Amino acid sequence: MNGINWNQEETILAFDLYCRTPFGRIGQSNPDIIKLAELLGRTPGAVSLKMSNLAHYDPELQKRHITAMAHGSKLDAEIFEKFSNNWTELIYQAQLIKAKLKKQRIEELFDIRDIEKIPLGEYRDQIIKTRVGQYFFRMSVLNSYGNKCCITGLSNAKLLIASHIKPWADSNERTERTNPSNGLCLNALHDMAFDKGLITLDKDYHIIISSLIKDSAMDLKTRDWFMSYENAKIHLPDKFLPGEKFIEYHNDIIFQG
Repeated sequence: MNGINWNQEETILAFDLYCRTPFGRIGQSNPDIIKLAELLGRTPGAVSLKMSNLAHYDPELQKRHITAMAHGSKLDAEIFEKFSNNWTELIYQAQLIKAKLKKQRIEELFDIRDIEKIPLGEYRDQIIKTRVGQYFFRMSVLNSYGNKCCITGLSNAKLLIASHIKPWADSNERTERTNPSNGLCLNALHDMAFDKGLITLDKDYHIIISSLIKDSAMDLKTRDWFMSYENAKIHLPDKFLPGEKFIEYHNDIIFQG
């Protein structure tokens, strides 16, 4: 398909993969890019170029003066604008397109237990959309942080969690629940502490530790380890910086100073 213009469905798939790929790993040797290229009948170079074109419209990269392709198409701009504030729909549409190309049902792309026992209809569709969104959020957040805890640098995937800054239950379904800027990559202990409001971040991404932690009983080595991160700056992600409004919410509503 070299030389053939990209259509809307192909561009949606490229944008979905862009969101789940660190900017520094956009290249024709990336296995995920190779897989998408095979699905679309295009070359890995063409897919990576399209993703770089989409990066041209990424405001976070612009703020950090990260250079992407100088020009994107009108369609690239439309797709970025349409879905960058409607993450749930991006994820769902991308998986519907992928399922169609693979001649599968969307639920076959994911391990959704007992889905066949739920009758066809709006409730079943909502369950699928929720599971797909959770997958996208985890992959986008962990990959943006290089699969390392943003506090400790721990890189064991089994101990990493894509933690919501503004809790899932309190987040807007369309704009916040699956928004990667509403996430942090944390190890299991710091995820629990963050979720319970025992640590938070300031607007400059420094770690604040609650007095409830400081006053807790623990051995000296554990206290020294935990407190060594106070006022330290988290490791920032490749893209999707933690959103200011999400941090403010955590400070005001969740954090127990």
